[in-house]
Amino acid sequence: MKLQELTTIPEMLAQIETIRFLYPNLSVDKYEAYLSEMVPHNYIQVAVFDEDVCLGITGCWSATKLWTGKYLEIDNFVVNPLYRSKGIGKLLTDYIEQKAIDLNCSSIVLDAFTGNFAAHRFYYNQGYGPKGFHFVKILDESKLTL
Repeated sequence: MKLQELTTIPEMLAQIETIRFLYPNLSVDKYEAYLSEMVPHNYIQVAVFDEDVCLGITGCWSATKLWTGKYLEIDNFVVNPLYRSKGIGKLLTDYIEQKAIDLNCSSIVLDAFTGNFAAHRFYYNQGYGPKGFHFVKILDESKLTL
């Protein structure tokens, strides 16, 4: 297994089938449009490969907020269901943690849907804990990827 940072839109687009384990209805066009907006704002992806097969992938980006200073945000964390519970997620979170340290971040943040108890358990086991609530007001449900 090898870890690889994906920094270009074509590299990211090539892994859409893995992203679709999280967002099954995501079209190539919509994915490319979103990436075109995200990549200029420090967004990258980190993927775990076995040969040419992507076993897991996550996005991340760094930013600054008043309460935390510089932080790294994990976004769109997904492991192929056939490879779950095999250490892929831990490889990704360990890599992200080192990246945050290298970027001199104070913290790592992420969102996990309230009903995703397996993700909650995984993140607790990796040392993450809830700090607050991420409130959402949906303005146009037809624009959501889920």
